[in-house]
Amino acid sequence: MLEELKKQVYEANMLLPKYGLVTFTWGNVSGIDREKELFVIKPSGIAYEDLKPEDMVVMSLDGKKIEGEYNPSSDTETHRILYQRFPNVGGIVHTHSAWATSWAQAGRGIPCYGTTHADYFYKEIPCVRNLDAKEIEEAYEKNTGVLIADEFEKKGRDYEACPATLCKNHGVFSWGKDAMEALHNAVVIEEVAKMAARTEMINPKVIEAPQVLQDKHYFRKHGANAYYGQTKKVEE
Repeated sequence: MLEELKKQVYEANMLLPKYGLVTFTWGNVSGIDREKELFVIKPSGIAYEDLKPEDMVVMSLDGKKIEGEYNPSSDTETHRILYQRFPNVGGIVHTHSAWATSWAQAGRGIPCYGTTHADYFYKEIPCVRNLDAKEIEEAYEKNTGVLIADEFEKKGRDYEACPATLCKNHGVFSWGKDAMEALHNAVVIEEVAKMAARTEMINPKVIEAPQVLQDKHYFRKHGANAYYGQTKKVEE
């Protein structure tokens, strides 16, 4: 079942350690088949070097395990809620990557200090609040997803224009049109988190990049009038 999607999700998971986004098993990637309303996710606690495509677990959007030898990632409920609430998302990544998680532990969003950030994320990458004791005890992973989706809705943030968030004292969630794009965004988050931290070290009084510059860089790559890249496939 969903063999191609399993392969893609497996390959995206294997790139997490390659890009230095995970230590041990501290991360996961999923991808969804919207037509079948099924998603594929990494199994819980299996070392990356031991993973195979067939180890990926197939889940339904109502939370049932459809196929797989192993238990799904402990973050499965967060992924499931985000797929339900963000209908244009095709892949999700969760990491505890060091620089971005440092911002999360500080309870701060990542400000847009330059064009690298603006190329991928419109305005600040937000940091959502802690869950309260009741939310944690009731359904921690599910309520993490609910909190992220509610905060984006409440603050009028476009989840496609800013395909990521930090969770206070926890880590990073990113998403995209598929698992590979979500992985790409996770890599960029770690880089902009590192650059933003260093920027504040060098100039503690720094302010965000001018909005006109942020807009120029974001919209030349995204939206109806984007012009970055090629209009036809480049021949190899």
